Amino acid sequence: MKLSPYLFWDVAISNIDFERNARHIIEKVLSRGTLADWREINRFYGYERIKKEIVHIRYLDNVTLNFCSKYFQVPLNQFKCYNTTPLTKELWNY
Repeated sequence: MKLSPYLFWDVAISNIDFERNARHIIEKVLSRGTLADWREINRFYGYERIKKEIVHIRYLDNVTLNFCSKYFQVPLNQFKCYNTTPLTKELWNY
């Protein structure tokens, strides 16, 4: 799978198991990826696999969460991140 290298700044992309780490990869692409990255995970995982994984993601911003809800036709209350709030409400101001 060919994804933007900046998404995986913390790990060597050659060491990633794309099947075992599917949820983490999908989360990174949804949160910070490009349209090309989105098309790549759609091609690799397919609609149903992504739909199955996104409901278990712990955090998605509101725009991404609403996009996923409409695109995959999943009610908001079925997303894990809808029912839990992040501990940090705002980004740190350096």
